[in-house]
Amino acid sequence: MNHRSGATADLDRTLSGVTRIHTLGPTGTNLEKAAHHWFADRRVTGTVVLHAEVEDGLDAMNFDGTEAILACAVYPRLHDLVFGNLHRLEMVDSFILDTHDMVLASRPDQGTATTIVTHPAPSCLVTGRGDVSLTSSNSRAAALCAAGEFDACVTTDAAALAEGLRVVENFGPVPMVFTLHSGKAVEGPPPGAV
Repeated sequence: MNHRSGATADLDRTLSGVTRIHTLGPTGTNLEKAAHHWFADRRVTGTVVLHAEVEDGLDAMNFDGTEAILACAVYPRLHDLVFGNLHRLEMVDSFILDTHDMVLASRPDQGTATTIVTHPAPSCLVTGRGDVSLTSSNSRAAALCAAGEFDACVTTDAAALAEGLRVVENFGPVPMVFTLHSGKAVEGPPPGAV
């Protein structure tokens, strides 16, 4: 067996061992959609655990190869997730999947939108359209808007529908790169620790 086929077999074993994915919630995020897609694509029954922040999965997961964190290429702190966790996470897979349609949404009775809430990643979609505030996820943005804390939000069409919001503008789906980071057995303290 050559080195390449041996590495492929090792990777296949690593991927087939993942049965739980931690990612960004609440329900309706693009990352939740991607996590379910990853399991379905492999015909694996797995569990998707949603967190307020992607990194929160680090505190909840086992580092034994059965659990992983799913992030995406535009996640603002992806570099911190990767380089700050080299001792316990390994990027083992990536794939391209269309996001839900990204939309600007508001409550059905909302007139002009002067305050807009969004996750940092798609915030440029509403540059110059009002006072923009940031939150932890697209789904969280929809919930804050539905609660009346903001006039409008950038969110997914799924989250807007779930929160009873009306779509003001549909930006469409975005072909997105998603990254899977498997937990590995931790041996010793993290690099730089005393």
